[in-house]
Amino acid sequence: DITLYSLSDQCRVVIQGSHTNVTEVYINNIKQILVRDLIAANDSGVLPEFSLNDAFKFVTDVAAKDIMFMLKSAEINTALSDEGQRKNYGLNVSGALSQARKNGFISTDLLSQMLINTTAASDARMGGAPLPAMSNYGSGNQGITVTMPVVTLARHLNTDDETLARALALAHLAAISIHMRYTRLSALCAASTAAMGAAAGMSWLLTQDFQTISYAVSNMISDISGIICDGASNSCAMKVSTATACAFKSVLMAQQNSVAGERDGIVSCDVEGSINNLCKLVLSPMRQTDKEIISIMTRK
Repeated sequence: DITLYSLSDQCRVVIQGSHTNVTEVYINNIKQILVRDLIAANDSGVLPEFSLNDAFKFVTDVAAKDIMFMLKSAEINTALSDEGQRKNYGLNVSGALSQARKNGFISTDLLSQMLINTTAASDARMGGAPLPAMSNYGSGNQGITVTMPVVTLARHLNTDDETLARALALAHLAAISIHMRYTRLSALCAASTAAMGAAAGMSWLLTQDFQTISYAVSNMISDISGIICDGASNSCAMKVSTATACAFKSVLMAQQNSVAGERDGIVSCDVEGSINNLCKLVLSPMRQTDKEIISIMTRK
């Protein structure tokens, strides 16, 4: 519920349920009648649930020509990353990491490059760069987190366009498959679930094996499930960095058949069980967490 004032007028807009669901508009305290087109535009419909394995099978079988458009997400988010590395945006997490490499505090390697590329795009996004981001499930930061780790690894491997397109398709679908099982807005940082998609995409680049992909996602659920969302801000880039590092580590573990099992916390014996357990946390106990986060933020 927000009101915008000019010198002579004011406009109040109410959104509910999601970022773009406008339910009430008042101009100078007079309620406006919302046109049907606006209401329809806010109704995105309900996607049918699908599993990680469904996404894997689709990406494996689909004709290359039908998913080559996924390369657009690499192009758009890479441009945003490049902008973030050229200028100082937001918290400049990427700049701090780049300087740390120059000073010899961290290595000049694939992981540090992945973190710099991904956080630079997030820095630019949250810091107001005049460039678009390719989103995932309605969020630019989620789209960045899904895309840039996969793109960075693909560059390192000198991957062809078709393989990259399939990896990006899997990454985006895996992230959607997880996020659609809990509320769009919650106390769980969605960069963490987006990075699970990135882990799936990176695993595809390396093995194209479903078991390895499922291991990577389960490892992430075991590791990063508790990261909270405390609103959109420049600090999102730090969470993106954390999630990206976790994704790459989880992929490397999965490559060695190392996976958190059903004796390890909330992880189940299969990846779908692990995903569902994570979503149960979001749908039940984390609702109170969300209320407390909002309470803390509004009292500051």
